[in-house]
Amino acid sequence: MYLAGFIIPVPEQNLAAYKTWSERSSQLLTEYGCLHVMETWEDYVPDGQHTDFRRAVNAQPDEKIVFSWQVWPDKAALEAAERAMSEDPRFDPPGGPPFDQKRLIMGCFTPLSDVTAV
Repeated sequence: MYLAGFIIPVPEQNLAAYKTWSERSSQLLTEYGCLHVMETWEDYVPDGQHTDFRRAVNAQPDEKIVFSWQVWPDKAALEAAERAMSEDPRFDPPGGPPFDQKRLIMGCFTPLSDVTAV
């Protein structure tokens, strides 16, 4: 298992557009082998004393934080999908995504533990 995670500042008025964009993107990601996509919209994101999600992406007062992650079978599957997706015009919607891509933070992770309540 391999995870890609994202922190994205999205203008609050773009919630509906973001949902549409993320649903379309999630369908494409799963088509390319992603096992699970989770998109979450800010409910409680406190200001930290030293750093926090909002400062990390230079969020403006009218923006909400999206915390998103993707579960891939392994790193090779994600890398192969990224190569293929970079040439797929469906990933370039008219007008682009409903947020400032320059302030998106992305990282990939190897799990250390995976605990699920039964």
